Amino acid sequence: MRYWPLPARIGFLALIAAIAVFALFPFYYAIISSFRSSTALFDVSLWAAPDLSNYVAVFREQPFARNILNSVVVATSVVAISLVLGVTASFALARVHFRGRGLLLLTILSVSMFPQVAVLSGMFELVRFLGLYNSLGGLILANLILTLPFTVWVLTTFMRELPKELEEAAYADGASPLDVVFRVFLPLLWPALVTTGLLAFIAAWNEFLFALTFTLSNEMRTVPVAIALLTGGSQYELPWGNIMAASVIVTVPLVVLVLVFQRRIVSGLTAGAVKG
Repeated sequence: MRYWPLPARIGFLALIAAIAVFALFPFYYAIISSFRSSTALFDVSLWAAPDLSNYVAVFREQPFARNILNSVVVATSVVAISLVLGVTASFALARVHFRGRGLLLLTILSVSMFPQVAVLSGMFELVRFLGLYNSLGGLILANLILTLPFTVWVLTTFMRELPKELEEAAYADGASPLDVVFRVFLPLLWPALVTTGLLAFIAAWNEFLFALTFTLSNEMRTVPVAIALLTGGSQYELPWGNIMAASVIVTVPLVVLVLVFQRRIVSGLTAGAVKG
């Protein structure tokens, strides 16, 4: 921007400011609305005095702390299983030559192209057959359909870019394939693991359809379903203040995770883009 004319720089900064306002204003307004009472929610105002009554009501009127814990357990388990299976599967698909490898990789990718509703009935029968209905295990199994294909595909791309000489040197020193994966390649895959792990965590944290279908009791529900089922005193009255407060509570951890790992996310998304 040093050599840009002044009007161009002003226009560029104005465009950046407009994009920032457009992206951040909904979250800011949700925070402001979470501090308001039900009667003041529809007043047009960009500021509200801090009032934590809605936050207290969210935890008092339903087991919201348990719902948050359920989401943490499900999302963390999905990320851990996806990364372990993704690393081992990507090593086989990227470094081991066998017939049908390309077709298998395309099949894995095609699984992620189906909408959730298309596999909902089949997944419901599988979860019920395994005795995992209304349990966190059923949600973990169902969410793996959303996260595992993407994880395998991305990690396979990164695995292909690793130098062949490292693998050959490890084998020459007597290393096994598992040693190569977890002792040689794994330290080099951290940017990719952070990127895919965070995206898998967000997908599992925000997943709604499977969580609504495969859970029955409030104690087993995750936070998206718990927020959707918040009701007021009558059929036509919704506690918007509580809903906004709950939405802020479940969004803040994702924002914190992105801010903490933003450097690794950027390096993970750009790794392998430039060779030589």
